[in-house]
Amino acid sequence: MVLVRTTPPRPVEVTELFPELAPLARPAIRLHPRPGSPSVKDSSVGGPLLWPADEPWPHCEDAHLHGDSGFRESPAAIRLGRYRRAQQHDDSYGPLFTPEEVAALEQKAARLAERLDAGPPLPEECPVPLLPVAQLYLRDVPLLRPPGEADLLQILWCPYDHEPDWKPATRVFWRLAALVTDVVATPPEPYEANYSGYVPEPCLLAPEAITEYPGSLDLSPEVRQVVGDWSRWQAARAVVDGSYEEYPAEYYDAHLADTPGWKAGGWPPWGRTDPIPRYCAVCEARMVPLLTIASFEWDGETYGWAPQEERDAAYARGHLAGLDPAQPTRVEVGSTDNMQLYVCPESPEHPHTDLIQ
Repeated sequence: MVLVRTTPPRPVEVTELFPELAPLARPAIRLHPRPGSPSVKDSSVGGPLLWPADEPWPHCEDAHLHGDSGFRESPAAIRLGRYRRAQQHDDSYGPLFTPEEVAALEQKAARLAERLDAGPPLPEECPVPLLPVAQLYLRDVPLLRPPGEADLLQILWCPYDHEPDWKPATRVFWRLAALVTDVVATPPEPYEANYSGYVPEPCLLAPEAITEYPGSLDLSPEVRQVVGDWSRWQAARAVVDGSYEEYPAEYYDAHLADTPGWKAGGWPPWGRTDPIPRYCAVCEARMVPLLTIASFEWDGETYGWAPQEERDAAYARGHLAGLDPAQPTRVEVGSTDNMQLYVCPESPEHPHTDLIQ
């Protein structure tokens, strides 16, 4: 069965209300990750990677303070705990594992628990195997601009906080899928994670092409003033909650501008800081958004972006901790923020950059 998720029509036609925004439209693809059992041939979040058997698995060589957060669990134990909690509460958005996969997780979690109980890692164990975050095939996300003939993007991270910004360290790989004939059978995993939110749950994707407009912080002062002009909204007879009269730009940001959730391309979500231009460290070109890794697909302000197929779940309240349908990947970065990855538009193989917003 093909997974489909559809963004509802916006409550206001953006360019009819604000023609000034038409030149600023950008294509984006909402990924809509949802729990599933992806294979190496699928685009996924937290799923297995099409990784060549003869290519070393990437490790993080930085110094790591194991257990410095007070959290000491292996990725296997984290996934097993999520599964059991979802089963206990009959959560349809919980992880999907076969009995065989559950048994394998139980065995792996037990082995790693013994290592954790034994104390700190030995020096030779300090390089930390990276965890898969996302795998995107060009056929599913055609707006990707890979280098050369590459048609596959793979993103991994180290599940430990890294100074100075206290976020996972990310790695980006491009490759041509047809050249991978022998796939690594059992990738290594870190024996613990700094935080459970750094262990993505395996998810299939339902890519959806959309058009985005910049958030108010990305607008010029002149256009920002237009968007904040309540009389313009009234003249267009836009159906907008009167509580936004004093700050109509907040309605624009929540319901009309950049979309929440995991996405490729588009406009970046801001909020923690004002927009920060990112420049390539090699050629100084202004970098462009590659991927938004989101803690939540929607929240109390942006639930109107929830797919039509999930409206009931979006409007429901009182979800148990860790069982929120708006957090299918169980990823959480920063203080329930977003991680933005940027690449060089001139040469995608140049080093990428990332930041938390």
